Amino acid sequence: MVPSRETDPPELFGHDFGPTPDEDYLGLNVWFVGALDDRFESYNPAVTCPEGTAYVAGILTGSQPKAILRTLVLLILTTGAALLVNTTRPKDDVSVLAKGRRLISIDALRGFDMFWIAGGTGIIQALSKTTNVDLVRVLDVQFAHKDWEGATFYDLIFPLFVFIVGVSLVFSLSRHVEKNGKSAAYKRIIVRSIFLFVIGVIFSSGPVTSFEGIRLMGVLQRIALCYLFAGLLFCTLKPRDLAIVCAALLFGYWALMTFVPVPGVGAGNFQEGTNLANYIDQQYLPLTKYDGDHDPEGLLSTLPAIATCLLGVFAGFLLKNNSFSDKKKVGLLLGCGVVGILLGFLWGLQFPLIKKIWTSSYVLVTGGYSCLLLAVFYQTIEVWGRRKWASPFVWIGANSIMTYLVSGALAAFLLNGGLLDLSMNTVFGIYGELVSSVVFTGLILLIAYLLYRRKLFLRI
Repeated sequence: MVPSRETDPPELFGHDFGPTPDEDYLGLNVWFVGALDDRFESYNPAVTCPEGTAYVAGILTGSQPKAILRTLVLLILTTGAALLVNTTRPKDDVSVLAKGRRLISIDALRGFDMFWIAGGTGIIQALSKTTNVDLVRVLDVQFAHKDWEGATFYDLIFPLFVFIVGVSLVFSLSRHVEKNGKSAAYKRIIVRSIFLFVIGVIFSSGPVTSFEGIRLMGVLQRIALCYLFAGLLFCTLKPRDLAIVCAALLFGYWALMTFVPVPGVGAGNFQEGTNLANYIDQQYLPLTKYDGDHDPEGLLSTLPAIATCLLGVFAGFLLKNNSFSDKKKVGLLLGCGVVGILLGFLWGLQFPLIKKIWTSSYVLVTGGYSCLLLAVFYQTIEVWGRRKWASPFVWIGANSIMTYLVSGALAAFLLNGGLLDLSMNTVFGIYGELVSSVVFTGLILLIAYLLYRRKLFLRI
C-alpha cells in the first residue's frame, strides 16, 4: 500500500466520486472565501440575547430536556410536512444519481468530520482560553470527550466516520461486484481490511521497545473491522437480512451487557472497569490497552460499532435508489435521523450513552445525528449545487486516512509543547496556542490541497 498518482477519481473505503482530470466539479481554480459583513464583527449573542444562548447551550449539553424535546418535535413536524407536500413527483424531479452526476457530499462530509481531528478542535479549545464569550465556552465543552456517560459533538466524530464508511461501500462494492464478481469483491474487502488493521496497530502503538508495548485495538483497527464485516455482509445478504443482523447486534449487545454477570460484580453494571465489555478486555485482550486494563476500542464493543457501519449502509441504499427524488431522500434521512435520536435517548434511560463501550443507545443517537448531517450536506451540495464552500472538506475527505496519519504525526512534534507551540508562545504570549493551532490547521489543509490537486491519494 503506497501513495499513488492516479488519473481516476479518489477512492477511500469505497467512495470514488471525486472529479476526473477534465471535470473540476468544485471549481477549485476559482474557490474563494467571502468576507464577513462588518456589522456582524461586534455581535455577541451572549450579550444581545442571553436567553437564546442559554437555550442553545441547553440543547447542546443536554441540560435542558424540554428544550431538546421541543426541538425534536419541531424537526418531526417539519420533516413530516416536507414528505407530505408535493407527493406527486414532477418529471424533472429526479435524483442526482439518476442525472449521472457524481456525489461530492460524501467526501465533503467525511472531510468535515476529519477537519475537527486534524486541527479544528484545537482552534476551539485554544480560543476558549483567550475569551470569556459564553458561546465559545459552550463549544469548548462540545469539543471534548465525556469522561464516561453522555455524549458531546466530539463523541460524534468517530461514529460519523464509521457511518460514512458504510455509505461509501454501497457504491464502490456494488460497482466492483458488477464488474468483477463477488469473489473479487470478497478478496478486495479482506485485503483492504488487513492493510488498514496493520497500519492501525503501527500507528496506535507508536515507537515501542518491546512486544508487550503493542496496542492491538485502536481507531483504525476498529474502522478496519467494521469495513470488513459490513462489507462481507453487504455482498452476501439482502437489505432485509442486513436489517435483521443490525438489530441483532444492537439487542444482542444490550442483552449481554445487561444480563450476563461479571464475576465479583454481577449483571447490569455499566460503570467503567467493571462492566462486561471491560471485563472481556481484561481477560482476553492481550498486550497494551489504552485505558490500562481495558480499551475504548475493545473486543466486545466492536459488535455495536459494526451496527453503526450498517446504518451507513442503509443510508447508502437510500441515496443509491434512483426511484426516489432528492426531496424524498433528504426527507427520509431527516426523519430517520430524528427517530434514531429519540429512540436512542429513550433507550439511554436504561442503557446509557457511553462512547467508550459503544452502547446500543449511543449507536442510535450518533446514527441519527449522522443521518441529519448527511441530509444537510446532500441537500446543500448535490441538490442546491453550492459546492465551493466545501472545497477544503473535499480535499481532506478524499485523503482522510492520510490526513489522520499526517496530522497525528505532525501534532506530536509541533503541538502540545512542541516546536510550533514554543515559538508561537514566545512571540504571541497568551495567544500563542491559538496562533499555533491556526497555523497547524492551515498546514494540514495545504498538504491536503496539494495532494488533491496532484491527484495523490493513499490507496488501501
